[in-house]
Amino acid sequence: MSPVPSLMRSRRYLSDRDVWHAAVVSVVALVLSGGLVFVGYLAHVWRVAWRSPRQVPWPMVVLVFGQRLEGGEPGEDFRQRLAAALELARSARAERLLLLGGFSGGQVSEAAAGHRWLLLHGLPPDMPVQLEHESTDSLENLRHARRLLSAGDPAHRLPPVALLTSRYHLARCRWLAHRLGFDGQPLAAEPRLRLTPRLLRLLVLESAYLMWIDLGMRWAGLVGHRRMAARIG
Repeated sequence: MSPVPSLMRSRRYLSDRDVWHAAVVSVVALVLSGGLVFVGYLAHVWRVAWRSPRQVPWPMVVLVFGQRLEGGEPGEDFRQRLAAALELARSARAERLLLLGGFSGGQVSEAAAGHRWLLLHGLPPDMPVQLEHESTDSLENLRHARRLLSAGDPAHRLPPVALLTSRYHLARCRWLAHRLGFDGQPLAAEPRLRLTPRLLRLLVLESAYLMWIDLGMRWAGLVGHRRMAARIG
């Protein structure tokens, strides 16, 4: 995603009543629980990051989540995701690859940059690959993936998919995939979870984000707020 659309999207969120509604619900829950509700989400994000496998039980459609490019090229986390996808392709554990990610700066999309990296590193020529260039975040990644996999037919049954991304990102992707009707299995890019200050910071941020969207959707369902509930679906 380019800097300008990112800024525009941030401004749109800040002016969105449903976003603030969900934020208020989260803050109230946080205060009333004395912070325990956040601890619960943090434990969940940690557990998913720790336990998620690196292999699939049978050949599956693999959704590879993109990440903001660095100078038009995949950064370290994105390269780890691509390397894991390459390993699955070489071992015939990927039925096909669906690379997700729009324009995050420059003239090439995350998906296209990822595909180029895979080709340069020996992607088997017979591996089917689809590119999704339109998304700007994980929710849009999955919405567009759903459209591609269903061939535009909402009644079409979605195949089981592997959600391949960084360990800290897996809990959010799994939650969103379930909300959008996927049978999605989290698949870790890294061989193991390594505790670093950066990882701890990312786990905290992901936990806060998941708390916000999950509590917001639960509240919307409880009070019958249809517009808010439809935001993720």
